Amino acid sequence: MRAALMIVFSLLSWQALGEVQKFTLDNGLKILVKEDHRAPVAVSMVWYNVGSADEPGGITGVSHALEHIMFKGTSKYPLGVFSKTIAGVGGQENAFTNYDYTAYFEKIAASQLPVSFELEADRMQNLLLDEEEFAKEIKVIQEERRLRTDDSPQAITFERYMATAHLADPYHHPIIGWMGDLEQMKIADLRAWYQSFYAPNNATLVVVGDVNANKVRDLAQVYFGQLKKRPSFVRKMQTEPPAMGAKSIEIHAAAQLPMLMFGYTVPSAKTAAKDWEPYALEVITGILDAGNSSRFAKTLVRGNHIASSADVYYDLYARYQTQFVFFGTPSQNHTLDELKAAMVKEIKRLQNEPINDVELNRIKTQLIAQKTFEKDSIFGQAMELGLLETIGLGWQSADRYADRIKAITPQQLQTVARQYFNEQAMTEAKLFPKIATKEHQ
Repeated sequence: MRAALMIVFSLLSWQALGEVQKFTLDNGLKILVKEDHRAPVAVSMVWYNVGSADEPGGITGVSHALEHIMFKGTSKYPLGVFSKTIAGVGGQENAFTNYDYTAYFEKIAASQLPVSFELEADRMQNLLLDEEEFAKEIKVIQEERRLRTDDSPQAITFERYMATAHLADPYHHPIIGWMGDLEQMKIADLRAWYQSFYAPNNATLVVVGDVNANKVRDLAQVYFGQLKKRPSFVRKMQTEPPAMGAKSIEIHAAAQLPMLMFGYTVPSAKTAAKDWEPYALEVITGILDAGNSSRFAKTLVRGNHIASSADVYYDLYARYQTQFVFFGTPSQNHTLDELKAAMVKEIKRLQNEPINDVELNRIKTQLIAQKTFEKDSIFGQAMELGLLETIGLGWQSADRYADRIKAITPQQLQTVARQYFNEQAMTEAKLFPKIATKEHQ
């Protein structure tokens, strides 16, 4: 009852906030503003409609590398001034790169929004792109890849899984890039990327917080309005070739424990021919992997003690077809094959047995509650709006999530499980621990 009341109160709080307002400047910059007057703060984000999925072979990782260099200064605000200026007014700044986008943000007092706008507008078209700074930073990026991927057996397994699962380019290579490409990357690669994609007509400015929407639009006109648009980026959508049989790979690395990962190519909310299918897949993630009451936790971890961990990954909001991935680690005295058999048994159960109303309603409530609680944060609101707008679903999709989840039926769950979780369309990766030899220790 207490959880249900919290959801109701949170929903009422969300509904009491201002509506999203959208503006577009003459140079093509889109602006989304959401008023939230609960505290005198704001989040300002600039989302660029480009990410690692747009990178051709040979320069993989260029989007992420440019993200790093965006903090290396302009003529007006030299190296270090951007971060010091934001910190000086009590704010925080950072950035992130994904397959489908690159985004920069400031968490700041609402009264200091002009500071954020001036800095972001300046580096949108006046970045120095200094060769000496790039030479130092690319070494930092290479080390980041070593630490987070090359020295992480789990990360390597996921990277190799994705490269095997995706035959078409978009999600085939890692966001950070292949090491060979990073080693040969030049400042000219970043300059070309910057000049092609960092333009007002390829960006969305998102502001959520204690602001007035019309004043934000006027402020954006002052700082961003004079920036020149560039030739529009026309993206050609790519579709995965049909599966012609199961694919499998083995990874032997200095891991402490073995790991199993297998999955299937499935539609995202952007690519689905039937708009309910991705939401049915989202519900399946909850059925299998939503806390201690989920099927994997009850059956594989606590019940039969086959797995020490068992999880599911699915990205509802992706630009292209994506992966529905099952992964886990077997418990002591159990093998990867036994873990896979137990997971497949739960998949078969989804395909053959309609879920009962009690379990289905519980999962739906959990998923909707999670989305609702995310909206309590102005950063969470800005993230959702920017993501949906940038990948082409439109910010309005945020308001449809709960209704789409509520509408999913047991029959629809069986339909997507039967259609997409097909053994002949499976990609499998197995991680086997490798004992380091003395010369490699």
